[in-house]
Amino acid sequence: MKLHADALTSLNTVTAYGPGFIEINQVRHFGNLILVPDQAVAAWSAVSFEALRAEDFDALLELRPEVVLFGTGARQRFPHPKLTRNLTAQRIGVEAMDTQAACRTYNILMNEGRRVVAVFLQDN
Repeated sequence: MKLHADALTSLNTVTAYGPGFIEINQVRHFGNLILVPDQAVAAWSAVSFEALRAEDFDALLELRPEVVLFGTGARQRFPHPKLTRNLTAQRIGVEAMDTQAACRTYNILMNEGRRVVAVFLQDN
């Protein structure tokens, strides 16, 4: 699905998504990703939903997010609370949703100027 930005921005914006990819500023990215409005798109260390570790989420602390959006692929799944404990202990919100919803929500929060970090697991 193509998404259209209301205004040109220098911030990372999800411009499309589909099976196995997320397009950011009209460049397609594959694999598990970390997306922050004002930094380069990065690979996320998480391998799969079943193999998630607390360390995968702890690495996000250095980005100082207000909220973390967790795109879980084609369907919504929830990580065990022990995996995100260190984020919630720092009063950082964690929202799990399917990747399509996470892409749309990221764009909304980013456009509001919120300090949002999105992490995406891609379905293979």
